[in-house]
Amino acid sequence: MIRIVIAEDQHMLRGAFASLLQLEDDIEIVAQVSDGHEALSMIEACKPDLCLLDIEMPGLTGLEVAAAIRRGGLTCKIMIVTTFARPGYLQQAMSAAVDAYLLKDEPIEFLVEAIRKVMQGKRVVSPYLADSLFAHEDNPLTEREQEVLRMAAEGDSTRVIAGKLYLTTGTVRNYLSSAIQKLEVETRHHAISKARDRGWI
Repeated sequence: MIRIVIAEDQHMLRGAFASLLQLEDDIEIVAQVSDGHEALSMIEACKPDLCLLDIEMPGLTGLEVAAAIRRGGLTCKIMIVTTFARPGYLQQAMSAAVDAYLLKDEPIEFLVEAIRKVMQGKRVVSPYLADSLFAHEDNPLTEREQEVLRMAAEGDSTRVIAGKLYLTTGTVRNYLSSAIQKLEVETRHHAISKARDRGWI
């Protein structure tokens, strides 16, 4: 029996995954959770064979949960199931040594087959995303530029960012300006969007 924890913040989708997967004779859903912290707690408590993680969840993202599982030496197989066909996310998932990365619009049969392949020690990536593995694009942003962009993305003003990082507002503006130039866009909003799309922040 393949014991699975499902972590998905959309209630209807989480329920649909559970209902469809439990129709399989060799699959048992041991827990369903809606955020990353719950996911990690249940994985540690239930010791499932496999966890199905959404990327964008409250608390911890699916990628952060995956990294914590690997750091903790847990043997749980990791499958990311997401709506996001972003090369940056896929690269981060591969760096976290996940076992599968699937798009949510795949047929349920593909998901079931992927689960069984992963349990056999294989790695599975949605066919649509496979080409992205070979289109790796290096992150041009420095750690500080990423940090400043992340804070701007959360709605912090230049003054607030400066206060939190113990920098002058001019220095923060310089970091934002540098990020905008490197990403070849015109505004901080475009920079945030592009950096997120690439999985750089």
